[in-house]
Amino acid sequence: MKAVFAAAQLAHAPRHFLAQGNIVQYPETPERVRRLLEGARQAGADIHAARRFESDRLLALHSGRYVYFLENGFEAWQHLAGNGSDLMVSLRPLEKPNFQSEHIMARAGRYLMDFSCALTEQSWKSIQASAWTALTAADFVIKGDAVAYALCRPPGHHAYAERASGFCYLNNAGLAAQALRKVHERVAILDIDVHHGNGTQALFYNRSDVLTVSIHADPAEFYPYYWGSAAEHGEGPGTGFNLNIPVPVRSGDDVWMAGLEKALARIVAFKPGALVIALGLDAHEADPLKGGAVTQGGFANFAAAIAALGLPAVIVQEGGYLTDHLSDNLAMFLSAYEGAQETTTAEAVDLTDVAGASEPQPG
Repeated sequence: MKAVFAAAQLAHAPRHFLAQGNIVQYPETPERVRRLLEGARQAGADIHAARRFESDRLLALHSGRYVYFLENGFEAWQHLAGNGSDLMVSLRPLEKPNFQSEHIMARAGRYLMDFSCALTEQSWKSIQASAWTALTAADFVIKGDAVAYALCRPPGHHAYAERASGFCYLNNAGLAAQALRKVHERVAILDIDVHHGNGTQALFYNRSDVLTVSIHADPAEFYPYYWGSAAEHGEGPGTGFNLNIPVPVRSGDDVWMAGLEKALARIVAFKPGALVIALGLDAHEADPLKGGAVTQGGFANFAAAIAALGLPAVIVQEGGYLTDHLSDNLAMFLSAYEGAQETTTAEAVDLTDVAGASEPQPG
């Protein structure tokens, strides 16, 4: 399996985070990259550097003014008297504004949903590299690889068209799906992060060409709170093409697997040409965010079940925070995915032989 990584993702390192009224150290740290990279190596992945892509690939899902803010906002922040070390939101326009101020505080309020999305001088370097990582992995699959893993950091599934939230700035999984749409009529996104992929849902909520499916801790009790209920099915042309499967907070392997079976059945019915897996490892029983109780063996079983679909797939890294298990969790998932994929391919060949087919079979 090819794994894509960009060293520039280490540069983004905000200092502070507001959690339940407490100012704490930022949990989405560069150390995550090091441990995830070790996990990919444990799984025997072939590590590749991310390619650069033109800005139009980002603008396929995100607005130009939002991308400009992410790239240049910190420079304006530096000229603000009394500014802190990181650009953070102070005021957000919950009601429709009467006019559009271009002051840096006003722009921060428009584009940063919560206190998890601080910007530093080096943030854009990492944000852009994370998106390039997902696009590079998608390109490998477009060119014929059965699966590619994108080690994306910062993550992306909470990012909207022009709003950052939940440590996410650009929607990496969405960008990968959009790239795959160039060669596939239909693409599915399966999100198994412990948090609902609210940004991904919003990006495709009115579309029928990209199915979005998310299994996650019930938002009635867990971030992002306002989105992710089972009643959200899509709108307009997208009606019926969004499926949310909330599970109780701190659910274990069996509950998550039951949700996954429902998700896979919907994906099979959709008949996509390719799949994007938004892989969160934060449902693990030891993850500090305490949203799930999945074991390493559970992640292996999830991987095997997904791989059995036999679809070309891009695995995009989302959450999974610092524990002694993070590397092993990823290694377990990737190894099980590749092993199950090889078995699925072999079984497909055996079926062809039984059928006595001598002509090349459709993929």
